[in-house]
Amino acid sequence: MADAPKTKLHTFTWKAKTRQGEAKEGSQEARDKGVVLASLRRQRYVDIKVSKKTSFDMELFAEKVTPKDISIFLRQLSTMLNAGLPLVQCFELAEKGTEKKSMGTLLTKIREGLEAGGSLGGTLRQFPQEFDTLSCALVEAGEQGGILDTILLRLCGYKEKSLALQAKIKSAMTYPIAIIAISFIVTSILMIFVIPMFAEMFSSMGQALPLPTQIVLTLSNGFVDYWYIVLALPFAVVSTIKAIYRTPQGQYQLDNLQLNLPIFGDILRKGAVARFCSTFSTLSSAGVPILETLDTVSQISGNVVLERVIINAKESIMEGHTLSEPLEKSGVFPLMVTQMISIGEATGSMEDMMAKIADFYEEEVETAVDGLSQLIEPVIMAFLGIVIGGLVIAMYLPIFQMASGL
Repeated sequence: MADAPKTKLHTFTWKAKTRQGEAKEGSQEARDKGVVLASLRRQRYVDIKVSKKTSFDMELFAEKVTPKDISIFLRQLSTMLNAGLPLVQCFELAEKGTEKKSMGTLLTKIREGLEAGGSLGGTLRQFPQEFDTLSCALVEAGEQGGILDTILLRLCGYKEKSLALQAKIKSAMTYPIAIIAISFIVTSILMIFVIPMFAEMFSSMGQALPLPTQIVLTLSNGFVDYWYIVLALPFAVVSTIKAIYRTPQGQYQLDNLQLNLPIFGDILRKGAVARFCSTFSTLSSAGVPILETLDTVSQISGNVVLERVIINAKESIMEGHTLSEPLEKSGVFPLMVTQMISIGEATGSMEDMMAKIADFYEEEVETAVDGLSQLIEPVIMAFLGIVIGGLVIAMYLPIFQMASGL
C-alpha cells in the first residue's frame, strides 16, 4: 500500500492579545490559516490576526542572532532562575526585554516548546545554529542535577572566554590577509593603468631599457592582456579552497596545513588546545561522563585533525587505556599538555588540571598574538615598500639613465 501524500505545511505569523490585554505575537507552521486560529483560540487568545508568510520575507534582512546575544541571554536566564522564577516566565520576561527581533523570535519558539512539555535541553537542540552541542549537553546536565542556574553561569563564563580567544586569533589572521589583499589591488591598478603610460613614453625615447624596467613592463603587459584572469584569480583561489574543504580528505589536509603553518600554526594549535581543555573541564565539572564529554568536545573542536584525535582517544578509553596515551601519540598535543593530563588522571584531578592547562594556553595565545601584531607591522611595511618602491624605481631608472647621459 502506497504511503499517503504528506500535507504541505505553511508558515503563518500571528498577533493576538491575552484576556488581560497583553499583546503577543509569534509564528506557527500549519496546513492552513484555520488551524492556527483554532490553536490560538484554545490558548484563550483574543483579537487574533493571522497572515501567511510569503517566500519573500523582510525577516531575511533581519539581524542574525550572534553568539554574544546567546551569552548575554544565558547570563540573564541564570540570574532569573537563581531568583526563583519559573522557567517559562523567565523566557516571557526575556522576550519583552530584547530589542532584536530575531532574538525575540528565537525566545518565543523556545518558550512554545517548553509550554508544549519539552525540556530546555531538548528544546535547545532544535536550534543548532544558535545553541551548539556543548550548550545543550551542559543544560541537560544542569536539568538532571537540579543546578541549572549554576551550570548556565559556568557556560556563560566559558562562552565569554571562548569568544575572546577566537577574537584574538581572528585579529592575528585578518590583519595580514587584509594588507596582502590591498597590496594586490594597488599593484594591479599600477600594472594595468599607470605602467602602460610610462611604456608609451619609453617607446618614444628609442633607448635600451634597464632590465628591471623590462621585467616590470612585461608583467604590466601580462596584466593588461589577461586582466580578466587577474580579476578572477582571487575568487578562483577562494572557490577552489572551498571546493577542496567540502571533501573529507581535503578538509583534513587543509586543517592539518593550518596547524603546521609557520607562526600562525602555533597560535592555532595553542588555541585548539586551550578550547579542548576548557571545554573538557567545563563538561566534567557539570558531571557529564567522560565518553559523552569527548563526543561533545570532538564535535565543537573546529578542526578535523583534532576531531579525529579525540575520537581515537575515546575509542582508546573504551579499550581500557588512559586519555593521555592516544593524545601523546597523535603529535598534535604538546608533550607538556599530555604529561599534565597524565598527572591529572593519576591523581584524580582531571577537571582542575584541564582548567589549569586551558588558562595557561589562553595566556600563551594572547601573548603570541600581541607579539605577532608588533612584529607583523614592520614586516608588512617593508613588504609594501619593496613592492611599490621597486615598481617606482624600475619606472624611473630609464629617466635617470637618460639624465646621466646628457
